[in-house]
Amino acid sequence: MAIVKPFKALRPDSKVVKEVASLPYDVYSRSEARLAVQGHPLSFLNIDRPETQFPEDYDMYSTEVYKKGKELLSSQIENGTYVRDTELSYYIYELTMDGRTQTGIAALSSIDDYLNGVCKKHENTVEEKELDRIKHVDTLSCQTGPIFLAYRNKKEISDIVLSEKANAPLYDFVSDDGIGHRVWKISDKAKVDALEKTFQEVPATYIADGHHRAASAVKVGLRRREEHPDYKGDEEFNFFLSVLFPDDELKIMDYNRVVKDLNGHFPEDLMLSIEENFVVFNVKEAFVPKVKGEMLMYVSGEWFLIRAKDHVIEERKDDPVRSLDVSILQELILGPILGIKDPRTDKRIEFVGGIRGVKELEKRVSQHTYSHVMDGSIEEVGPAVAFAMHPTGIDELLDVADHNLLMPPKSTWFEPKLRSGIFLHEIED
Repeated sequence: MAIVKPFKALRPDSKVVKEVASLPYDVYSRSEARLAVQGHPLSFLNIDRPETQFPEDYDMYSTEVYKKGKELLSSQIENGTYVRDTELSYYIYELTMDGRTQTGIAALSSIDDYLNGVCKKHENTVEEKELDRIKHVDTLSCQTGPIFLAYRNKKEISDIVLSEKANAPLYDFVSDDGIGHRVWKISDKAKVDALEKTFQEVPATYIADGHHRAASAVKVGLRRREEHPDYKGDEEFNFFLSVLFPDDELKIMDYNRVVKDLNGHFPEDLMLSIEENFVVFNVKEAFVPKVKGEMLMYVSGEWFLIRAKDHVIEERKDDPVRSLDVSILQELILGPILGIKDPRTDKRIEFVGGIRGVKELEKRVSQHTYSHVMDGSIEEVGPAVAFAMHPTGIDELLDVADHNLLMPPKSTWFEPKLRSGIFLHEIED
């Protein structure tokens, strides 16, 4: 059963919370982060991406960079930008996007739950990406980005959340991208105890977003255990910051693919190869596919709906991973036809979150040209083909995780994104 504990948050003063709250560190490139912090000295992105405080060519992974993040956080604690709560609390975090609301609970999850599979994952992590956050968390002795967790809805938890939302919120603001954010604090001991006990009846939690942050937080916790061989288990480093949402409130958006070239094929050849396993229709306007087993393809200035044939669906229906639309695309088109053997490492493929819309795919491919060269090969310039995916379902994510399996990379895109800087968890006892 899940361990989900209250904590004493380090959080922004309500007067500046809108200025502090920022999108997660990993949605920005280095140049985008530098631009985003300009004129925003209180944005938590300054602390989350402290290389923004150095020249553009400075080693962003140097010890001095992480120390700068710690220095910035310490100074903002000293000047009152951040306050420390003195009582153990849960925090209700409501996000509203395009009229749709989802409500989670900010709390601490156990690193042991992660290690023993109670907190389930559906993606592998890349060690290189983990190292940055390990250094960041370890240097600051603070977890700065909450892990987005899901759990199967439990009425008793929803009832507590609903009753608390009848009270005045601690925070209430709309971020610059139009997302509404409201936070309530639960510190009454009887309610805190009831919520902690109820979470113990939840059989599993699931990492929806933030696999690298979770892995990094766990590895820092394990490192601290080695440094404290007499640890008892209740020390702060034994837990990681999370926001937990009931599964029926979550929405997964499409995660689309753009491929640099046609792997030596002309569009006509590509189409003939695809028709072995798919029925292909020409469509006039792009849209997000609504039916499982369908996807859109944009090539040579045209959109096509490609629908998996019955035998493709039938032979995969009992496999939680192979039945995913992203797996069907990889196994039958990207791999054998376009030569993308490992989408995690192949530089010829890009992933585009559904929040950017299908027109972004059209924009990226619209400049593509190809021609014959002297040696008889094909020379291509610009991305050649794009695929707009049917979104992976939350039920599919939970099913994959429950079977202890892993999805292909970039299978899910969650919106809205949790903001960093609203809740911080200090791990130094």
